[in-house]
Formats: sequence, structure tokens, C-alpha cells
Amino acid sequence: MTELAKTFDPAAIEARWYSHWEDKGLFRPERGEAEPFTIVIPPPNVTGSLHIGHALDDTLQDVLVRHARLQGKDALWVVGTDHAGIATQMVVERQMNARGEKRTDYSRDAFIDKVWEWKAESGGTITRQLRRLGASCDWANERFTMDEGFSKAVLKVFVELYKQGLLYRDKRLVNWDPGLKTAISDLEVETKEVGGKFWHLSYPLEDGSGTISVATTRPETMLADMAVAVNPEDDRYKALIGKNVRLPITGRLIPIVADEHADPELGSGAVKITPGHDFNDFEVGKRAGFKPAEMLNMLDADAHVIQTSDGLIPEEFLGLERFEARTRVVARLEEQGILGKVEDRVIQTPFGDRSGAVIEPWLTDQWYVDAETLAKPALEAVRSGAIKVVPESWKKTYYNWLENIQPWCVSRQLWWGHQIPAWYDEDGNVYVAEDEAEAQLQAGNRKITRDSDVLDTWFSSALWPFGTLGWPEKTEKLERHYPNDVLISGFDILFFWDARMIMQGMHFMEEVPFKTLYLHGLVRAADGSKMSKSKGNTVDPLGLIDKYGADALRFTLTAMESQGRDIKLDEKRVEGYRNFATKLWNASRFCQANGIGASKTLRAPDAAAPVNRWIIAETISTVQKLDLALADLRYDEAANTIYHFTWSRFCDWYLELIKGQIDDETRAVAGWVLDQILVMLHPFMPFITEELWHAMGARENEIIVAHWPLADTHALDANAAQEIDWLIRLVSEIRAARSELNVPPGAKLALHVRDASAVTGERLDRQATALGRLARVETISLDPAPAGGAAQVVVDEATYVLPLEGVIDLTAERARLTKGIEAAAKERDSLGKRLENPAFVEKAKPEAVEKARADHAEKSAEAERLSAALARLG
Repeated sequence: MTELAKTFDPAAIEARWYSHWEDKGLFRPERGEAEPFTIVIPPPNVTGSLHIGHALDDTLQDVLVRHARLQGKDALWVVGTDHAGIATQMVVERQMNARGEKRTDYSRDAFIDKVWEWKAESGGTITRQLRRLGASCDWANERFTMDEGFSKAVLKVFVELYKQGLLYRDKRLVNWDPGLKTAISDLEVETKEVGGKFWHLSYPLEDGSGTISVATTRPETMLADMAVAVNPEDDRYKALIGKNVRLPITGRLIPIVADEHADPELGSGAVKITPGHDFNDFEVGKRAGFKPAEMLNMLDADAHVIQTSDGLIPEEFLGLERFEARTRVVARLEEQGILGKVEDRVIQTPFGDRSGAVIEPWLTDQWYVDAETLAKPALEAVRSGAIKVVPESWKKTYYNWLENIQPWCVSRQLWWGHQIPAWYDEDGNVYVAEDEAEAQLQAGNRKITRDSDVLDTWFSSALWPFGTLGWPEKTEKLERHYPNDVLISGFDILFFWDARMIMQGMHFMEEVPFKTLYLHGLVRAADGSKMSKSKGNTVDPLGLIDKYGADALRFTLTAMESQGRDIKLDEKRVEGYRNFATKLWNASRFCQANGIGASKTLRAPDAAAPVNRWIIAETISTVQKLDLALADLRYDEAANTIYHFTWSRFCDWYLELIKGQIDDETRAVAGWVLDQILVMLHPFMPFITEELWHAMGARENEIIVAHWPLADTHALDANAAQEIDWLIRLVSEIRAARSELNVPPGAKLALHVRDASAVTGERLDRQATALGRLARVETISLDPAPAGGAAQVVVDEATYVLPLEGVIDLTAERARLTKGIEAAAKERDSLGKRLENPAFVEKAKPEAVEKARADHAEKSAEAERLSAALARLG
């Protein structure tokens, strides 16, 4: 036994134990024959650092992994980082810019070498921070989405999907980010409300018979208009369908076409169609007979105006930035008398979530995955229950997205990433292969050039559950650990990552990638607002670890994680759970001081004393509740179960009940219970539990690989449990009465009992010593209490009377209680009237209403408590 320091200091133990576990390979002990348990970490960006969302996500995973490891399973937590194409390239380019360099100063290969250099020097920040959190990952087999084995899987998937006709090259509109100069997905577009205008334009008919009015929020795109659409049922325009309009500025003749996209109820009912620069117009254009290759493009990659294929844009507009072009176009239209009214309008405007640039729909050749086909098995996997979604409320969102899924654009115009394995000859023919040698064989003696684009980062990370296990090779690890057991993810990447893993897993492994998908909420500020740097309300998990320890932060996040709800993180909760750790530390010191040490047995020791039989039963009940909560992924329930048992049952009651009567039986039981607490608490608070585990005595193994407690129902003793529960309730009632009536703490009172059953009488005899010490009771009598003021409490069938004559000033006490009742009732009623006022509830800030309700409940309880105390005086 190692004597514990008087003060619990998390910093002194955390780094020491983590390196010990990792150095000894305890995160993945050799258990080849054991039942496998597998979870993969959502690979954080290699550019990243630990934020509070990571801390939540990874704590929840670690709780499950440590629990499975303690259960004796072959627990594998796959860890690694994502190459994060856009983010990483941006970081390296910023560093270059700071040195007065730019990416294009280097060849592609030289730039990629620079990125690898950056990764070697700075790319391990987040993995070091995960260690500080206590994440017990399989670091010995850490993966990276650009490592050799994983890259092989990515190339294999691309080629196979291409051969199967599920991946193809097509000219379509994409979300083009002019800041990053790459296509991005719909999921990477952030739509914001921006003040703008609605310009009404009058396009002249070719035959000079009149005009047709259209309205637009982007007048510059009229330089590439190809049609005007009207609804076929709109009587105003039926006669115009098939006629031509001569566009202002360019002079281009464009047809008036019939299409249901034009809503007769909106604006003039006629819509200008720019299929090369608007997603809706693209579809209208195709229905009107325009092939994508024929659609006009008026912008380059920087969103500057270029000449269209028909050469009709006047030279004065060429080279203008798109918003500068807008100003110039509006001025020309006004000069020509084409511009009608201009309305102020709030515009839903798309922005790139990384660059902050306004996104431009842009017509380019890109690579697409037939997501609709891949989505069908993924939908069935959830519908059939092959994948359990927790909480179930997310199923509807999942179904809706997959049922309406669009082709997935997987090419990006970057240098860093998995370069697309496609080569082109001089005639534009494409050859897809896993390497250049195979592509050259396909091309014969023709000269070929590789596609310069790279794959969307999410394309590669979609292979994470099987690519990290050795696929496409049929490895033992793959056969053993696929499918994974659980995937834990924030709901915000349900489509980015989770759904795509299901799609690729079902297609290539013909089996679900994981059996359960757990989606947690966001971590919000204490007032419920979303955290953001601009608001200054973000929380640094590393700062909280420095201040309170990793165990306290982990326990806070676990205890507050309730299915389907966001977490309102208050630092006071973290401080509270650090106090919980201190409570456990001090309880262990008490045990040491009384000769209580490490247990020698996994099963509960034999016990005769009711208090020992009670705590054994309480321990077993806690194991049962904890197992059930973890099986159901009820994190808050699991944390609160072990918290309540440790703090209330063990520290506050059991250790108090055994004081002064610690014999060999009690030492054996107390040591066993403390061991069970440490093991049950270990998944939540790994550091303090490992430290205490060794401090309490010699051990064969570290707690990280100890045995999970047995839920041994044979050790349950209903009679002992009932007796100690009775004792706790009686002591609690007496203590409450003493406190409410201002009885001096040191005063010892006589206790008179009436209407006691035979069972209660026997309990009073057995527990007289405990009652005397815990409730400050001097004598216990079944005789009637003397006349006069007394406190009375009722527990079960018996009434317990505590005479107070000469102990307190009864008259003054009655007056104090009466005054307190009146004051509490007055505040309660005032708050009640405010809450009954609809104007207050509807107009006041939500936090003000919430506070008023909390205050009302508090004052109501206070009035009731004081009234009960007054009634006790008789």
C-alpha cells in the first residue's frame, strides 16, 4: 500500500499513467481468442487541434472501449488522421505566402513534398492532445488517409466503381469556390441571408412586337442567358412560346420556352434562363434541348468574365470581376432603357464554409459517383435494423437525404490529396487504372497525361471502417473486426461521412460497416448559445484539463450527454466533478488509515453484518444498472449511476456507518467495494482510478486490464438492504429536523418511539450505536415522550419524537419559522402571478422566464419545508 498525498493533483498523475499504458501496449492487449469489439475514430483533420466537440466525441468512444476491454473483449479502437485536402493545402500555402512564396512557384511534386514536410513537423498536434484526454486508441497501428495501404484502397475503389459504371466523368454545374479555385460539395456550402436587390428587366421580342419582363438577383448573368421560360399553362404567354428575344448588350437571340419551373404567381411569371450559371436553369436548359457542352460559360476559375463560345460579350466586360461586372451591366441596361424597377431584397446567398467566398454555380467537367444506386442498400440497412440508429429520431433525416440524393461530385482542383487515377490521350479518351503502367497498356502507344485533380477528402474517409483494417487484402484483422460494433459521430457529419461509409461498406464488403450509429449533439455555451470565435464563447478543452484534470472534463461530458440533446457546458460542472474526484481520493485515504486495502477476490466476500451485506447488494445493483445503461448507450444514466453510488452510498453512508466498528469482515468488504468502484469508474475517469488502484495495494495487473465486476445476484440480501435503507432514512429525517429547528450540532437528544413494529424494535436494538453517532441520539425509548414541544418524524409505521424543552427556545423558533413561511409564500405567490401573465411568458427573454420558474419552485419548496418543520414542533 502506497500512502496517498493529502491533496489530489490530476496533473501529477495523468502524463505518467498515459505513457505507462501506451509503452506497455495495454490499449491493445493480446486477446486473439476473445470476443472482438471494434470502433473507429472519426479521423480528425491532420491540421486540427482538440476542440470541445472532439473532446465529447472521443470521450464517449473511450468509455465504450475501456468498458469492453475490462469485460475481457479484444477491444480495438482504430485511430488515425485525415489528410484534409483543402484545409491542409490552405495551411501550407499560408505559410508559403508568409515567406513571400506561392504554390505555383513549385512543381506539383515539390509542393506535395512541402506538405509532407509540414505533416512530419506539425501534423501530430491533435494526436498528442487526444492522449492528454486519455483516449486509449491503438496507437501502434495509427493510420493516415494518405498512407500507402489506405491509398491502395482508395485507388481500388475508384477503379472498381468506374468499371461498374457507378463512377463517371460528366459536364455539370458544381459549387465553385473562387477563393479556393475548386469545386466543393453542397454540404460544404453555408447559406447566409445577405441584403441585395431584385432587378426587373424588359427583354425586347425579336419581331419588335413588344417586350417580356423578367426579374433577377444576378443581372450580370444575362451575358450568358440562353432562354426565357414561361409556364405552359400561363395564358399571358402562350402565344409567345417559340418566339425569340434579342438580349440587350450581347444581341444574342434566345427562345421563349415552356417549362413548369416558371411560376405564374411569382414576379412577372417569366424567368431568364442561364443554364451555365444556375442549378435550376441547368435543368430547364436540358429540358429545352441544350446539351451541357453547348451551355454558355461566362466566368473563369477566379469568377472573372470571359468570352462565351459565341463571342457576343462586348470587350468592355471581359476580365471584370463578377460583382464589378454586375455594376457595369446594370449601368448599361439603365442607359438602354431596359431596366425597370429595382427592389431591395434579402437574398439567400451561398458561401464556401472554408474560404468565405460567395459560391458560383459553374459548368465544368468533373468526376461523379452514382450515389442514387449506392444509396439503396444503405437505406435498406437502416430500415431493416441491420444498423441501429441512436437516437431513432435521426432516421427520418437519414432517409430523406438518401431518398433525394444527387450525383456526388468527387473531384477537387487541388494538389494535395489522392490524385485521380485517370489518364487522357491527345484525343481526350480516358483510361482509368490503379497505376500508370496499366493505363498505358490500355492506351497502347498513345501518349497519356494524368488527370490533375484529386479526390474529395470524404471519398477516401468513406472507406475508413474497412480500409484501416487492411482491405483490399483479406487480412485477419479485417475478417475479425469488420463490421465495427459502434460508430460515434456528431450529427453534423451524418451525410458527409456516416451515410457515405454505409454506402461504400455495403457495396464493397456486402455488409454494414457498423452495427450501431450513435449521433450526439453539439456542445453549446452555458446559456445554450452556439459556440463561436466571433462571440468569444468557445471553450478550450485543454484549458479545462489544465485547470481541473482530464478525468473531471471527461466525466462532465459523459454525465451531460443525453440522447438527442445538445450539451450546455458550464465550467462549474467540471469543477463539481473535480470535487467528486477529490471525494473519492479522500475516501481512499480514509480506507488506508483504517487498514482497508486492495481486495483479494473478484466475488464479494462473505459477510454477516447488515451494513456489509447492504453495501454488497448496493454494489451489485450498481453494476447491473451500469451494464444496462452502457448497453443502451445512455451515457448520462451510466455516469449518474456510478456517481450516486460512489458519493452517496459509499462515501457518505457506508464509510460513516462503519466508523468505530471496522473489523476484519468490514475491512474485506470495504476493500472489495472500493475495488469495484474503481473498476466501474475507470472508463469515465481513467487516471485517478489507475492511481488509486495501485495505491491501495499490490496488483497483478493495471486497472485498465482488470476484470469488470460480476453482477452476482446470489450476494443480494433483501433484509439487510431494507434495514440499512430504513436506518439511512431515519438518520436523514432526524438530521433534517435538527437543522430546520436550529438544534445545536453538539446537542444529544432523547428519542421516543411510538407505534413501532417488532421488526423496527429489533432494528433499533441493532442500530442503536449507529443512531447515537450519526443522529446525535443519546437514548432510545419506547415510552411516551414527556409533554412539551418536540420534533416529530415519521418513517414507515413508527413516529419518532425528539423532546426539545430546554434545548432550543421553542417560542422564538416558532416565530422564526412562521416568519420564514410567510416570506417564502409571499415570494412564491408573486412569482406565480408573474408566470400566470401571458404577456410575461411570451415577451420576456426565455432565460428570464426559466429563472422565474426555478425561483417559484424554490420558494414553494422552502415554504413547504418550513411548514413541515413548524408542524413537527407540535
